[in-house]
Amino acid sequence: MTAQQAITPAHKYRNNDKAVGVGNAFWDSSERNGLAGIVAELDNGVLRTAEGHEFVNFTCCSYLDLDSHPKVIEGAIAALRQYGVLDHCIPRSRVQIPALLELEASLSELFRAEVVSAISAGVASAGLLPLIASGHLGNGIRPLMLFDKNCHVSLAGAKPACADETEIATCEHHDIDFIEDMCKRYERVCYVVDGSDSLGGYAPVLELARLQEKYGLLAYYDDSHSLSAYGKRGIGYVRSHSPVLDERTITVATLNKAFGTSGAAIMLDGYPKATLRVIERFAGALCYSQPMNTAAVGASLASADIHRTEELATLQGRLQANIKLFDSYLKTNHIGTEYPIRVIPFSDDAVIDAGRRVFEAGFYVSPVFFPIVARGTAGLRVMLRAGQTSLQVRDLCAVLAEVGASRVRVLNELSKEAS
Repeated sequence: MTAQQAITPAHKYRNNDKAVGVGNAFWDSSERNGLAGIVAELDNGVLRTAEGHEFVNFTCCSYLDLDSHPKVIEGAIAALRQYGVLDHCIPRSRVQIPALLELEASLSELFRAEVVSAISAGVASAGLLPLIASGHLGNGIRPLMLFDKNCHVSLAGAKPACADETEIATCEHHDIDFIEDMCKRYERVCYVVDGSDSLGGYAPVLELARLQEKYGLLAYYDDSHSLSAYGKRGIGYVRSHSPVLDERTITVATLNKAFGTSGAAIMLDGYPKATLRVIERFAGALCYSQPMNTAAVGASLASADIHRTEELATLQGRLQANIKLFDSYLKTNHIGTEYPIRVIPFSDDAVIDAGRRVFEAGFYVSPVFFPIVARGTAGLRVMLRAGQTSLQVRDLCAVLAEVGASRVRVLNELSKEAS
């Protein structure tokens, strides 16, 4: 009997051995300490577990609390009643309900772009990026696909598929000099990056625009964390700042964060209808039997209507007030920015215990660790929202300050004992 051949993975574009091998220990510890797998019911802004523990959630991306807005809920119900089907399970390239086209027309007007809907931003990117890599979404030239080192996993996960179409490279976070060097070397470059990071901060949109104008760089942004929370009528950070809003800029964003519903918007400029048909027919799961369901469409139409009123600016103002209040008590790397995420740094060995203590005090902030962040850069991620009260923000800051201070005291005591 001949020996069976073992497979040695290349790990050229992903490494599950490393991600699971290191990261799963953090997740197991989180679960043991009650910080993962939590089951709780929401009651007037406070979550309650079956055991009776009450806590305020500071790890929620619904930055404007539109996901519980009465008009959004009613919009979902009204659409279901009107069309009488939850999920019309057929590719939209064959049959689609009128509400989907109504939503895309509404979002196109709202965001001043040609909007194509998807069930999630991750699905959108998984379908679009390989089409960009093959030159079918662009000017016909296969570009170097240059992924930012810190881009979201929903973007980085497309590397293997893109690698079957073109060359792939990774650059350090927002390394403009490296990006420009690649633009000089390659006929076409597509830079894939978060427009708004899941750990705080924005892409250098203006610096990238200079490269777009000079070299024809294609910038592919996921701006999920700023849509609705930022900009007039909630157009997000990228479309508020980029002077290059044509076929050289593609933006995707989920609708289930600050927009408050479900699904995603692909924002395009300058592409002909023929290209939109290629997206519908060949962009991975975008062409499967998985369009946004009727409830999501109805809820999104209602949210889009809210975005056209002064209520949106009021909610954005409340969010910014809570961000400034938080910054007045705790200093982080993103102090003074309008970004709704703050990360309180802790060591890898201390972050789970810190999160547990904050949870026991009545607040949930998520510990972030490898592979969410690089080794040695763990922390507690705080997500601020419009609906949180000033008292809740102040009390959370007091708890975080005490947890951090006690950690310093323990380290000092251990240091004295060791000496």
